[in-house]
Amino acid sequence: MRGLPAARTAGRRGAYRLGVICDDDPDADWTAPGVFRCAPGVHRIPLPLPNDGLRAVNVYAVADGDGWTLIDSGWALAQAGDLLQEALAQLGAGLGDVRRFLVTHVHRDHYTQAVVLRRQFGIRVALGRGEQPALEVINGPRTEPAHLTRLRHAGGHELLARLAKLPSEPHDPTVWEYPDDWIDDGAEIVLDPAPDGKRVLQAVATPGHTQGHLVFADQAGELLFSGDHVLPRITPSIGFEAAPARRPLADFLTSLELVRARPDAALLPAHGPVGRRVHERVDKLIAHHAKRLDATLGALQDGRSTAYEVAAALPWTRRDRRLEELDPFNAMLATLETAAHLDVLVERGVVRSVETDGVNHYTT
Repeated sequence: MRGLPAARTAGRRGAYRLGVICDDDPDADWTAPGVFRCAPGVHRIPLPLPNDGLRAVNVYAVADGDGWTLIDSGWALAQAGDLLQEALAQLGAGLGDVRRFLVTHVHRDHYTQAVVLRRQFGIRVALGRGEQPALEVINGPRTEPAHLTRLRHAGGHELLARLAKLPSEPHDPTVWEYPDDWIDDGAEIVLDPAPDGKRVLQAVATPGHTQGHLVFADQAGELLFSGDHVLPRITPSIGFEAAPARRPLADFLTSLELVRARPDAALLPAHGPVGRRVHERVDKLIAHHAKRLDATLGALQDGRSTAYEVAAALPWTRRDRRLEELDPFNAMLATLETAAHLDVLVERGVVRSVETDGVNHYTT
C-alpha cells in the first residue's frame, strides 16, 4: 500500500439522505488518492492523470451483488492501475471482483484502462454506441487527426506549426480495442440485488463533449454519474474526438437541456469534487455558453474573421488567460471551441460563413 487513507465508513459523517454526498471534505484536494463514500454502495476513487491539466479522473465503484461495477476506468498507466487495485482492497475487493466497466465516453482517461484490465481479468467493457465511429477511425488507417484538419479550417496555421514541434505520442492500438457491449440511449443496467434493494442505472445519451457520451442516472438514489458532460468547476472541451460531430456545441447545449429536464440529482462528475446539484450546475453552464456566444459575436463585430483570430481576442480559463499564454494543446482546444461557437451563430442566422483557401471566415 502507499499510505492511502483508511476506507471511509458509512456512519462517519452522519446518516445518508437521498441526493446528499456525505463523505467528501469540501475543503480537501479532490485529486488526493483514496476511497470516498458518496452514497450507500457508491465510492469515488480518484486516479492520476500525469501531464494533464485535469490532474485526476474519478472512477466510481458501485456495489453489484458480491462484486462491483465501475463507472469509467482511468488512463492505462501503471500508477493508475496500482492505485485502483489498492483502493478496491480497502473495499475488501480486488480487480477480479469487478464485473464490468460502464464507460461514459471513449477518451483515453476514461476508456483505455478498462481495455487493459479486461485483457488481464476478463472484465466486460461497455461503451455508448455513439462512440463506434470514433473507434473505427482510431483503429483504421493512420490519417491526419480530425482536430488538426479542423484547426487548419479555423485559420490556426501558427498554432499548427507550434504543435508540429512537439514530440508525437506513439499510437498503441492495444488500448483502443472495441468494447464487449454497446450501450443504447435509454438502456437500463440492473445491478444485482443488495441488502438495501436493487439499483438501476439508466444510460442517457448526452452528445457534445463526444458524439457517444453517456451519463448514468440512478433515479431512485438521486444520483447522476455525469462523466465529462456536467463538471463542477470547468466546462468540458467540445467535439475533441477522432470522428467529430458536425455541430458539437449545438449537441452539447441540447444535451444540457435534456439533463435539466430530468429530476434533479447529486452530481457525481468525472473531474472535480462531488457535492453539487445537477440543476444548479447545468444552469450555470448554459448561462456561460450564452455569455460566450455574445463575446464571440462581439469579437467578430470588432473585425476578426477566423476562429483563431476570435479565440485570440477572448479570455480563457477561470484565470482569464490570453490564448498565447496557453500551451499549444489547450490553445488548440480553445480555437476549436471558438469555431463551435461560431458555427452555432451561423445556425442561428446571426453570422455568415464562407470558405476561402481552406479557411472558414465569418462575418456579421
